[in-house]
Amino acid sequence: MTLAVDVGYGTRRPMAPSARLLTRWAVAAAGRRGGHAVLSLRVVTPQESRRLNREYRGKDYATNVLSFPAGDLPVVTPLPLGDLVICAGVVAREAREQRKAARAHWAHMVVHGVLHLLGHDHEDEDDARRMERREVAVLRALGYANPYRQVPRG
Repeated sequence: MTLAVDVGYGTRRPMAPSARLLTRWAVAAAGRRGGHAVLSLRVVTPQESRRLNREYRGKDYATNVLSFPAGDLPVVTPLPLGDLVICAGVVAREAREQRKAARAHWAHMVVHGVLHLLGHDHEDEDDARRMERREVAVLRALGYANPYRQVPRG
């Protein structure tokens, strides 16, 4: 069994990839740890992202991805992995600013968020290096380039 992903859209759907693509990226990121687990993924507006970021992190701005791990729960099947909230407007803006393909940036944000739900972090250099290596490996397997490589300005 693979990760089950419940996708919801709180924004216009054309701004975000299909539920099928979002699920594919999440399943790839979770790998074997996603078996018998469920993830809730919601695509939101900048207003909703800002509200959630302010309420849960004390930061008053919209952000690209927020992850809310399920935490220590009794063992149930399927095991709740947590909630992932991705802001379509911020992801689109970042892709333009960073000169990245929108789909590749979306894939990166999903992979990044799922890895946070699995306990990966980037609070110190060693943890950041480990997390980035995992992100790059998952994205490469999905056919996307290293998101941390600088794109030359033209």
